[in-house]
Amino acid sequence: MADTVSSLAARMHDLLVTLLTEGPGAVGDAGLHDIVTRAAALGPDGAWLAAGGHASLGELACLRGQTDLAVLHFDAAVAAGYNDCVALHVDPLRPLHADPRFRALYQRMRITAADLDELFWLHQEMRRMAQDAQDAAVDNIGRLDRGVSLLPQAPLPTREPHTPGVLMTRIDLAAVQTALRRAAVKLDFERSAGNTSLELIDGSWDDVRALRDARDADAWESRRRRAAEDRAFVERPGAGAALVPCPPLGSIAYPG
Repeated sequence: MADTVSSLAARMHDLLVTLLTEGPGAVGDAGLHDIVTRAAALGPDGAWLAAGGHASLGELACLRGQTDLAVLHFDAAVAAGYNDCVALHVDPLRPLHADPRFRALYQRMRITAADLDELFWLHQEMRRMAQDAQDAAVDNIGRLDRGVSLLPQAPLPTREPHTPGVLMTRIDLAAVQTALRRAAVKLDFERSAGNTSLELIDGSWDDVRALRDARDADAWESRRRRAAEDRAFVERPGAGAALVPCPPLGSIAYPG
């Protein structure tokens, strides 16, 4: 089957989910290199995916302390249209800021005000989703019911971005959402199975409390779902569409 942008985007999503859930060792570099090669073969339409692959390889190289390789991949990413200047301000990448080669490639990136707004929202939503997952895990401690609650997630933006690099960050958020939701569901299934086992062997099972816990869990999920819906990205009226340099390196506080 011939590669398409959609098929490669789906594969990139799956690779990132595996990376998030099982760690770098479960993915390795080969899968990302393959994405880069196949996406580049699609020409301009696939350039943003190739850029995203290079950026991911750059992040992995930086985490391993391979500065030269990291800079090489980020340089290739920017050449292919990568412009997520917000992502380049996460703590693990800050050591690269002192490298003149990294500073030079950063200065080549261009973004519009509207796209920068969305990048900030996408990264902020990654943090919010992680906080929701942590809160849900705390709320589920001691639950006696056997229900499984989904972790609500905000809808992805549907606006047409001015720069295709934004599309890669949407995949990053989608991967975070998928990974966190799978982890939450797995924990819920384990808790549910454990409660079922306890009910079978413990004659003092508290049905009243189990029912109350189920109602509370439904209420928590409803509140989180409404909150996630309310967080949907809304484009700022009058946000600029002109390409301008990204904010100076080091000037961005990563959304918390």
